[in-house]
Amino acid sequence: MSEHKLQGRVALVTGSSRGLGKAMALALGGAGASLALVARDEQALQAVAAEARKLGVAAEVFVCDVAGEASVIELEKNVIARFGRLDILINNAGINIRKDVTDFSLEEWNSVIATNLTSAFLMCRSFVPHMKARRWGRIVNLCSTMSHVSLPMRAAYSASKTGLLGFTRALALELTGEGVTVNGISPGPFLTEMNAALLETPEVTKAFLAKVPLGRWGKLEEIGALALFLCSEEAGYITGTDILIDGGWCAQ
Repeated sequence: MSEHKLQGRVALVTGSSRGLGKAMALALGGAGASLALVARDEQALQAVAAEARKLGVAAEVFVCDVAGEASVIELEKNVIARFGRLDILINNAGINIRKDVTDFSLEEWNSVIATNLTSAFLMCRSFVPHMKARRWGRIVNLCSTMSHVSLPMRAAYSASKTGLLGFTRALALELTGEGVTVNGISPGPFLTEMNAALLETPEVTKAFLAKVPLGRWGKLEEIGALALFLCSEEAGYITGTDILIDGGWCAQ
């Protein structure tokens, strides 16, 4: 893809202070998009913004709890005040608590659902009108292989990500006449902070990767390239679907 593929576009990525969110934000920035970087860790966001500016694009930091209604409404005001528009929204913020269902507190359950699912609703409710007004937009929701299959101790995470996949499909159909596409990306095993616990025991890591037909972790640049394509003009006929990037995990 041309390095100017997204020139003139404004992209917002939640959870862009690290991991997959950072990789996707920098991929969009590398294609010319101005970046609204959103997370709760300002210091980490500032570091990502500095990297993005080296690519020659505008990058602004917005500290926000995307699971909070008032916070998202304030974020909308601030982003539009700074950039005047929003063309691309990547809902990437997410958490995972690995426990048996019977060990979950209601507070823990609600925190996973709020961060992984409710946040996407709040963000879309705020920013979709801006896309509709310009009759162009790209929304990418980070679902998961756990939207399609599951594992023990993933009840809250699987519930939230399966719900996000359903939300993606429904919103895509709502927006078919508005020039806005809505798609999901379902990552498999990537070496991010969320999966750090799997690295603590070599035997566990080996057993985990044995379930991946390609036999390796995903590379951050691979998910960046996929997000970039889905946000491009060339992906205008793709909507309401979910793309697995999982090394073949769900093909089994």
